[in-house]
Amino acid sequence: MKHQPETGLIFLKLGGSLITDKTRPQTPRVDVLERLSDEIASALAARPGLRLVLGHGSGSFGHVPASRFGTRQGVHTTEEWHGFVEVWRVANDLNRLVLAALQSAGLPALTFSPAASVLTRDGQIIEWNLAPLARALDAGLVPIVYGDAVFDTERGGTILSTENLFSYLARQFPPVRLLLAGIEEGVWADFPNRTQLVTEIDPDSISQIASSLGLSAATDVTGGMASKVQEMLSLAQACHSEAFVFSGMVPGQVRRALLGERVGTRIAAGQSPYIDRPHNLD
Repeated sequence: MKHQPETGLIFLKLGGSLITDKTRPQTPRVDVLERLSDEIASALAARPGLRLVLGHGSGSFGHVPASRFGTRQGVHTTEEWHGFVEVWRVANDLNRLVLAALQSAGLPALTFSPAASVLTRDGQIIEWNLAPLARALDAGLVPIVYGDAVFDTERGGTILSTENLFSYLARQFPPVRLLLAGIEEGVWADFPNRTQLVTEIDPDSISQIASSLGLSAATDVTGGMASKVQEMLSLAQACHSEAFVFSGMVPGQVRRALLGERVGTRIAAGQSPYIDRPHNLD
């Protein structure tokens, strides 16, 4: 049974490229994490009715061993299972840093580890007990999920991105907004030249820019920008919501996005009833 939609429920992803240096293995951006945590806390304080599910990427923590061991494609040999554990370990290490920053900012955040609760079949989620996460939302807490290694009935093991997790969650907890905060200003029509920012993507326009979306500038085993945009468009259509891809490197941008301001690139199937009613940003 689907959980009843929450008033003002938002999904926010802090991208791996935003909270880590993806060019240097296991290198967090601690100062950025602290600032983002303060922005999230400020937004929640300014809008008490807002409910938030927070996700984060693995960046230079999980993507490096995942690429080395080919974990997303499947896990079968002893070496691959050791690699599976390594992916889980470093993803968990980063999550602890994220959790610590959020809690230092006064947020009642707690982690729901995908490795311990999600089962997939050929990369698609088939089991996930969401009752505890629903209770957390009802209590006004901030659930955290993140890209992680998970067990798979066909592949042995695989990796789910935060977008994969959001896609499943959104069908049970429909959000009004999905926010993807990274280092790019939005979606570029000419990546990596970055001279033409796309302000709006819908089912009619996606085919015109799909070939130019490209992959991530650094190691990303979950597909880079092209797969993120496709998944967010499908999700926005299914949930009658909207997604925004924007830069979290701009101070205050995450707070503004949480409070209803239009930022970066909007991905949706139609006009938004939400962004036309901006909240007080003071």
